[in-house]
Amino acid sequence: MVRRRPALTAALLTLVLAASGCTAHDNPSAPPPPPGSTTTPVTWADCRSEARKTNSDLPSGIDFECGSVLVPQDWNDAANGKTFEIALMRAVKGSPDGKLSVLTNPGGPGGSGLDFLPYLSGQLTNLIASFNIVTFDPRGVGKSNPIKCISDEDLDASFGYDPDPVSQLAFDGNVKITQHMADGCGAKFGEQLGLFNTEQTARDMDAIRAAVGDEKLTYLGFSYGTLLGAVYAELFPTKVRAMVLDGAVDPQQTPVQSSEGQAMGFVRALDNFSTWCKANASKCAISADPRGAITRAVDAARTNPVKGDGGRLATAGWVLWGVIFAMYSQDNWKYVGPAIENLGKGDPGLIFAMADSYAERDEQGHYSTLFDANSAVNCADANFPTVDEVRALQSQWRAKYPLFGAPLATGLLTCANWPAKKDPYPVGPATGAPPIVVVGTTGDPATPYESTMKLADMLGVGQVLTWEGEGHTAYPSTTCIRRAVDNYLIDLRVPEKGLRCPAA
Repeated sequence: MVRRRPALTAALLTLVLAASGCTAHDNPSAPPPPPGSTTTPVTWADCRSEARKTNSDLPSGIDFECGSVLVPQDWNDAANGKTFEIALMRAVKGSPDGKLSVLTNPGGPGGSGLDFLPYLSGQLTNLIASFNIVTFDPRGVGKSNPIKCISDEDLDASFGYDPDPVSQLAFDGNVKITQHMADGCGAKFGEQLGLFNTEQTARDMDAIRAAVGDEKLTYLGFSYGTLLGAVYAELFPTKVRAMVLDGAVDPQQTPVQSSEGQAMGFVRALDNFSTWCKANASKCAISADPRGAITRAVDAARTNPVKGDGGRLATAGWVLWGVIFAMYSQDNWKYVGPAIENLGKGDPGLIFAMADSYAERDEQGHYSTLFDANSAVNCADANFPTVDEVRALQSQWRAKYPLFGAPLATGLLTCANWPAKKDPYPVGPATGAPPIVVVGTTGDPATPYESTMKLADMLGVGQVLTWEGEGHTAYPSTTCIRRAVDNYLIDLRVPEKGLRCPAA
């Protein structure tokens, strides 16, 4: 699964410390707008209190406002009058009048922009002086006609299940869980389930552009948000003012190729973590053998899971997801050693906090819409392998990509029997668009660096910007990356060709 780097939760920290007129389409194959369709300007209202629910320490001097825009449920049949309401939020410094907007998306698919912006806004000192920073909950996410069709119990079962079920009986148990989730979503949403896909959302983005009053789109997309940006640029190339795609998804990859790339990326991230751990023994309790300690912890949890508060078991699945969480950001590496050490002492609290941060599971065991939407979008976007094909990949990747390969293979089961109609997004160059900056991180586990040049080449107007760092996505991690991106978005100064920013 592609995601923006997961945020640290308060629980984790505590544990560690103890459209305008008739919308025109540039792509000649795109469906025409419905007769007489209009995009109404957004009516904004103060929602600082809403933003504070996500980030209690909001930056001072920045106003948060919320609004919405109506979009067709199906852009291919917009004349039927059925709509979704897309929730928006913007961060504003001073008067918003006369400013262009930067539209942002945090990734996922399934990530909530309304949860993301309250954190991001404080890091955008230069951008927010020049732009209104706008974000949205994509269709099916958060406050935008959310998809909620997978029970908390099923998500617990899925995350907690053995990530590499070796026996056929155990593998069939995993198939049963994923089939139950797919059946539930199909029963609840029926044919509508296929409307939650990447192309529909990219078209929603053009309606947002028009509704905020911008002639052209200025966009900053992270992780899966790079796919949204790439699809938008292919559909509406002459409506792009500037676009930064950070943590590149290669739109030309199949789901199998994408998952294998992630398996490779996480193995590389674990290697880099292990090197850091050995060199920082005082910060990493498993420094003698980091990889071995993690592998042993996952294996032990298969047969003797540690019991936590309320009798919750730290099964192999939860242990591995906790480790995966940490690989998304070097800032989180320092939690791995204590988490594995504490687990060995019978305390799973920290590993649960890490895994729950990844899964967006709260202290009461309730989940956000992230994984419901993630499944719906991914499964509608492409054709996935069959159950038997997944079984074969599991065996192959187990040996090829230790610890992560088999779990990423079995993760493909979610879409193996998904009931929604497939609606693949368009793939092609952004002919007629201005230069698009594609940012890649050399140590990125979730969207491996190799995808950066592939996306830039596919777009035809892509300009690669490299961060020689660790973790998922780069902006605004360092002064070099921040300056290059800000200069481009504000003044349209494209970064020099081949620019590589150091880790520090």
